[in-house]
Amino acid sequence: MNQWQQRVLALAAIAQCCAAVKQLARHGQLTDEYARQALLDSVLIQNPQSFIEIYGTAQNLRRGLQVLLAQLGATRDKDVEVTRYMVGILALARRLQKQPQQLAKLGERIEQLQRQRDTFQFTDETLLTGMASTYSDFISPLSRPIQIQGKPSHLQQPNTQNQIRALLLAAIRSAILWQQSGGQRRQFLFNRRKMVTIAHDLYVSLSSASESST
Repeated sequence: MNQWQQRVLALAAIAQCCAAVKQLARHGQLTDEYARQALLDSVLIQNPQSFIEIYGTAQNLRRGLQVLLAQLGATRDKDVEVTRYMVGILALARRLQKQPQQLAKLGERIEQLQRQRDTFQFTDETLLTGMASTYSDFISPLSRPIQIQGKPSHLQQPNTQNQIRALLLAAIRSAILWQQSGGQRRQFLFNRRKMVTIAHDLYVSLSSASESST
């Protein structure tokens, strides 16, 4: 997998996290296509053998590629809300990268979550709560919070709040991966067509593989 494919998949993961946040805020639950657990697991995979291992399999990012194509492509299906979330995440990740001490402390907290999962077998819900508090402790103070729109009846539920914060943390993880693989803001202006082509090819390839396995 080349660097451009890595960048596009990292952006797809961000898009999938943001679309999942929107879905939770408006409907209070997620369907399987959002691959919530794979997105959350990506936060705890710090030393993968390959890029795609971070997400388990590229199939887990099909929804994200679909969302990304709608956002970057020449279509009328752009979702202003998802775009706003993505822009906010990329901005927060840039701020985080400029604060190495905060980034190191975040890494220590994530290592603690890893130990809780691998050594002490903490439940998924306990880890979800831990990820949510990690986002609140290390990411929220970096800037004004990302304003999430949705139904108050859902947004006031502690479990929904925890899921949203944990998914935003997963989005930050992918935003840092995007930066580490050479992602830059100017690429949205000068390399948009290339990113769309790569995203389309990846999506078609994954869709064909999915159909052939059923």
